[in-house]
Amino acid sequence: MEEVVVLIVGAGPSGLAVSNCLSHLSIQNIVLEREDCCASLWRKRSYDRLKLHLAKEFCSLPYMPHALSSSTFMSKNSFLEYIDSYISEFGIEPKYCRFVEEGSYIKNERKWRVKVRNTSTQEKEVYVAQFLVVATGENDKGFIPKLPGLDGFEGKIIHSSEYKSGKDYENKEVLVVGCGNSGMEISYDLSNFGAHTSIVIRNPLHVLNKEMVYIGMLLSKYVPMTVSDAVVRFLGKLWYGDLTRYGIRRPAKGPFHLKVASGKSPVIDVGTVKKIQSGDIMVLPGIVRINGNNAVFENGVVKRFDGIIFATGYKSTANYWLKDYEYLLNKDGMPKRPCPHHWKGENNIYCAGFSKQGLAGIARDSVAIAKDIDEALNGIKGKIKVN
Repeated sequence: MEEVVVLIVGAGPSGLAVSNCLSHLSIQNIVLEREDCCASLWRKRSYDRLKLHLAKEFCSLPYMPHALSSSTFMSKNSFLEYIDSYISEFGIEPKYCRFVEEGSYIKNERKWRVKVRNTSTQEKEVYVAQFLVVATGENDKGFIPKLPGLDGFEGKIIHSSEYKSGKDYENKEVLVVGCGNSGMEISYDLSNFGAHTSIVIRNPLHVLNKEMVYIGMLLSKYVPMTVSDAVVRFLGKLWYGDLTRYGIRRPAKGPFHLKVASGKSPVIDVGTVKKIQSGDIMVLPGIVRINGNNAVFENGVVKRFDGIIFATGYKSTANYWLKDYEYLLNKDGMPKRPCPHHWKGENNIYCAGFSKQGLAGIARDSVAIAKDIDEALNGIKGKIKVN
């Protein structure tokens, strides 16, 4: 059994940022990671052409801004180089291949006990901590909805987390289910590789380009959200025009308001809209059922597909191992308290990376968690200065 002041579960950007903030306050901590590497979602479960959709100034972790020489909108590989430099610079040493089997609160000791299996040796380990930080994030396990007849589909079915590029789909009929950033960008990539691509778009969405979002985020520093929303919506309409004829409807609420209220991000277009307008990518409504290799849609269209890619989001899996999750999370493994108070639970348990506000949200959570733990240990309220 190993005792530690703070135990952090997850070595993605959230876990690494919390560990660094704690270390800057000389608070002992251990980071456990299920995979054999850090930032596994970025390394193992993201497509090749992925880039940060936001400018780098909104995507840094505490104590280490991005280099001036790096691109404004960084590639996946550039961001991973940043993560590796972050670990090296601050001496963060996660314990890899640690599969957490159970976490529970010991009331009489006021501590957390976490049972772990080392997947490289199969040995069992037990950690006891005064504070527990759940940093597995909101994007832990790919979610595929249950559709009537999906089990009988004879083609290839994958979640977007398994998708790398469209090179294996040339001349094939492919359906992408989900119209968030991943779904729209995967559709674009498939079309570029010669796939006959269709995408399901059921709900209204904002379509912007990265420059519009950048302008809006800069404005948000100085003016009310209603103003930045109005400016960005005007730019979106001016640039893209009326997209309803192509099956794309805009929401009533502005993109930034919608992000704060629901966590739903605007689609940052990489060229998908142009392909939809040209007919290279077909927009279809919701799926009614799957019949063999045919999909039946709400508008009565029946179309045959060789493969279906579900870009339908992720689910938190924290409740799978966290026995006493109700101190922090709801039954879906997400914070019980709304943002910005979501990160703190009862009995010294915290979560990082659950704000639905990307890397900027991760940075804020990490600083807040470290500050709160420091105050609990020392009884002194103060501010952490992050350069």
